[in-house]
Amino acid sequence: MAKYLLLKHYRGAPAPANDVPMDQWTPAEISAHVQYMQDFADRLEGTGEFVDSQALTPEGTFVRYDGEGRPPVTDGPFAETKDLIAGWMVIDVDSYERALEVAGELSAAPGAGGKPIHEWLELRPFLTAPHCVTE
Repeated sequence: MAKYLLLKHYRGAPAPANDVPMDQWTPAEISAHVQYMQDFADRLEGTGEFVDSQALTPEGTFVRYDGEGRPPVTDGPFAETKDLIAGWMVIDVDSYERALEVAGELSAAPGAGGKPIHEWLELRPFLTAPHCVTE
């Protein structure tokens, strides 16, 4: 089994497919989307492929260490994950092909009007321990 991270981005769907930002959805559309996500996770849990998932709020702070005795620097000049990442899911599947299949299905979550949003998902494999080199 191999673990993958599926990152849900705030990019929205590729035009012209249901490219309505979530902040413009009705409460019922948001509820339907969240229910789809829960049902999807429940199905993966049943197959043993679900590890964890979380939705993220748009709030957040970018922080970095700025030297001994100095306060951390916050909100740098770069795009922040709070602007880019809406949530994530971790799956543990048998193959890369299965990970693609799961990500494709997750991308079909409903949005405005109950139509699939075809959102972009970033599929990233977990880094496995490097092989030790012996002489």
